[in-house]
Amino acid sequence: MKLKKIKTVSKLFLFFWLALFFYSCFNTSKESNTEVAKPIIYPSDLIPFMDEFTILCGDGKSIKDLVKVEHKDFFYVSNDGKTDWVVYKTPNSGITSKNTSNTRTELGQKKQWKVETGGKLTGTLKVMHVSTSGDARVAASYSVVVGQIHGTEGHENEPLKIFYKKFPGHKKGSVYWNYEINTEGDNSKRWDFSTPVWGYDMSVVGSSPTSYPDEPKDGIELGETFSYEINVFEGMMYLTFKSEGHETKKFTKNLLKSDFTSKAEIPQQILTLYASIGRDGVEKANAYAGELQNFKQGAYNQANGKDPDENMVWHTGSETYNGDIVKQYANGCYAEVWFKEAIVGPGSMPNKN
Repeated sequence: MKLKKIKTVSKLFLFFWLALFFYSCFNTSKESNTEVAKPIIYPSDLIPFMDEFTILCGDGKSIKDLVKVEHKDFFYVSNDGKTDWVVYKTPNSGITSKNTSNTRTELGQKKQWKVETGGKLTGTLKVMHVSTSGDARVAASYSVVVGQIHGTEGHENEPLKIFYKKFPGHKKGSVYWNYEINTEGDNSKRWDFSTPVWGYDMSVVGSSPTSYPDEPKDGIELGETFSYEINVFEGMMYLTFKSEGHETKKFTKNLLKSDFTSKAEIPQQILTLYASIGRDGVEKANAYAGELQNFKQGAYNQANGKDPDENMVWHTGSETYNGDIVKQYANGCYAEVWFKEAIVGPGSMPNKN
């Protein structure tokens, strides 16, 4: 009788421990699955000023509220193994704004300001890719704009565009900035004057569609970090560019008084580069005075599928696969720029050191 009771008790204990074991395994599995599901990191988590901007993406999607928002394959966060970065990616051909044939995944500042009032924009970035197709004779080929001041009235011209450009086969590319004149009269005669930061300015081009100039010795590689500061204060634009292992470069440009009010003041760079398309306009004497501006930042791809023979400055003849974005991404026909830091705010008296 005692033996029978012992067996019964033993069975009960065995059943209890088996039930406890399976319950524990079930909970462990649930906890394990919970741990795998990591929270999404949004661009606004890395760069807090996103609430002050909208974005237009390379597929034409416009997003007005960028807090806790991403757009797959265009605007999102990626990690390089050490740091989280905001990714701006756009194909050579997609859907873009009404006044350009170039696609962009680019922020546009909601606030507008006049150059007399000013503003400041900074960015720390690395360009990961530029289009590998294009015509080497065309100044805009293989380039992307990573920061702008853009007019929002009048001609809506651009007092500043910061470019990165790398020819195929080169390890290093160029960083340069362009000033577009605020044309007096007919804006069809407008042009950009280009200033090199590291490497070449925009006017250095190939001698044939597939021949390239020598690689710039002091250029910036794809994936190499650099930073810029755009500081507009009381009508003056102060630019600062920094990159580890490279000389820091600073520039100043008056946005209230033009240097190009007569034909005699047009630089030789312009006379040479724009000769084929006949752009030889002059600028308003007071340049951008009194006109509203805003900042832009991201990837404004300069590669497009337009015929170079129609415009040897801006029509790059790049491959677009008839606008198929998947094919463009798969075949190197896109621009991709990563930012890890950026600040926007009021302009300030520049540091003289």
